[in-house]
Amino acid sequence: MPQVTVTIAGKVYRMACGDGEERHLESLAKLVDAKITDIHSSFGEIGDQRIIVMASLMFADELADARRRIAELEVDLVNQRHLSAGAHVLGDALARDIGEELSGVAGRIEAITHRMNGTRN
Repeated sequence: MPQVTVTIAGKVYRMACGDGEERHLESLAKLVDAKITDIHSSFGEIGDQRIIVMASLMFADELADARRRIAELEVDLVNQRHLSAGAHVLGDALARDIGEELSGVAGRIEAITHRMNGTRN
């Protein structure tokens, strides 16, 4: 199992991860370190544990917002699929109605043509 060394809030941690996940773990550690740095610069020295809790809550808030947005997008997608399916059904019915109407018009034109030529159908 690969090991990755990351630095968060000036402290070095050796972390294990799955094969091929090293860069992902490093990027996550950089996100956490950046969030802690932002909190530290905004609030000053408030203690490591409190900064970690604040960073965790901020990440949890971002995650909750992302999950809410994903749920909204999933509902929108389902609605769009229903609308699309309904449009296909409506389009098929409309095409059928137009075809029937055109067939009737063609029959009337043919009857008029026969009358004008003095012939019967």
